[in-house]
Amino acid sequence: MEIAIVIDELTECLVETATGKVVETYYERRVTPIKIKDFKGWKFKWNTTEKNGYDIYELYVQGSDIVQGRISFRIDGGVADVDIAETAPHNFGHTGQYTGVGGHLFAIACKVSMDAGCDGFVAFTAKNKLIEHYKETLGAKVLSGQRMYIDETAAQVLIAKYLEG
Repeated sequence: MEIAIVIDELTECLVETATGKVVETYYERRVTPIKIKDFKGWKFKWNTTEKNGYDIYELYVQGSDIVQGRISFRIDGGVADVDIAETAPHNFGHTGQYTGVGGHLFAIACKVSMDAGCDGFVAFTAKNKLIEHYKETLGAKVLSGQRMYIDETAAQVLIAKYLEG
C-alpha cells in the first residue's frame, strides 16, 4: 500500500485549527476487530489491513473517545513496516479540526519500533509525489524507488516532538 497522508505541519502535539490551542493526546493499540461502521467516511478499508496481520493504533485527544487518526504497521525484520496511515475524516485538509495528526501517527510507529528493540526504524512506501514531502517533514530517507524509511535519529526527533513534549 502506498502512503498518501500529507503531513500538514510538525506541531508540538495536536493543534486545534480554529483556536490554535495545543491539546494533549494519547494513543492505543486497537484490540477489538474493526467493524464497517468504525471506518465510515475513511478512505481506507481498515479491516483489510487488520486481517493482513497489521496492528492498528488510534490517536485520541485527552478526555475524548473520538479517533483523530489511525496507523497500521507490524514489526517485521527489525523495522515497523507501515501499511496505512490516515487522518480522521474531520481532520482532512487545511480546514480540519486538528493539525499535526500525520506527524503524530508516524511518531507512534517510531515509538513502538523503539520499544520493540528496532531503534525506532519505520519503513513505508510513499506515493511518488510525496517523497520529497516526507523527506522534509519526517526526516525520511529513500531506500529504493518509492520505499522510504525513518532512521533512529529522525525517529528520536518525532518521538520527542509528539510523545515526550
